[in-house]
Amino acid sequence: MEELFEQYRALLFTLAYQLTGSTADAEDVVQDVFYKAHEIQPERLKEPKAYLCKMVTNRCLDLQKSARKKREVYVGPWLPEPIPTSGEDLVEKIVRRDMLSYAMLVLLERLTPSERAAFILREALGFDYAEIAELLGKRETSCRMLMSRAKSKLGITGEEHITAEAVDLDWVSRFLTSLEQGNVDHVLSLLSEDVILVTDGGGKVVAATSPIQTRDQVALILAGALHALKSQGSLRAEFAPLNGETGIVLRTEGKPAAVIFLQHRHGKFDRIYVVRNPDKLTRV
Repeated sequence: MEELFEQYRALLFTLAYQLTGSTADAEDVVQDVFYKAHEIQPERLKEPKAYLCKMVTNRCLDLQKSARKKREVYVGPWLPEPIPTSGEDLVEKIVRRDMLSYAMLVLLERLTPSERAAFILREALGFDYAEIAELLGKRETSCRMLMSRAKSKLGITGEEHITAEAVDLDWVSRFLTSLEQGNVDHVLSLLSEDVILVTDGGGKVVAATSPIQTRDQVALILAGALHALKSQGSLRAEFAPLNGETGIVLRTEGKPAAVIFLQHRHGKFDRIYVVRNPDKLTRV
């Protein structure tokens, strides 16, 4: 069992995290699954990868029922917890390889638990439909329908790229510099017409309680928020490998105050996600 744990824990954590959006939940699920796996007869573990993935998926589907109720009373938008993916060990390489983009994880909140599970198993982890059917306890045709509905809800057509894309760090640096200097006109030039800003403060710090969808407001709110953070003490912005892509970490007095993920299309930023809930920044 220890060998199975070392072999599959990264895969199972990646699956659980993308199903829940929480590192704590993902770690609890993986530990719980391996604890229960000790009681399983060896002959039932002839295909350990499939069996363990099925256990993790079922456990996460159960968790999502209670998670949805909690998010109904969550203050403001709920965003997935950022996770560091900086190391070069095998575990973190596997996590990076099998990770959907942060923007895609946000969109997954539109899906039912079953649609989300089918989408992650197919698009992130590369399972075929026969395997997904076995893992979800459904017919293969039903799993194909789940995928079709999921892509429709996510607005995905054809073979659209759904993993993280590299961003031009010099370009992002200019964006941050413009915000720090209060150069709103330059910030506006970098934002798409339909840009959306989503901030998650969890009711514990100041954050917008609904998405901001007006370009002028997005620029003003970001500039104002950065100014407010600077007034709290020394502010430092740094790039960090998070969720298999490059995120921006803002620190005041050395402590993480916010994590920013930027999505760009056609040379403009069109989605900006800011995680400020301190409970979600403990691992950054």
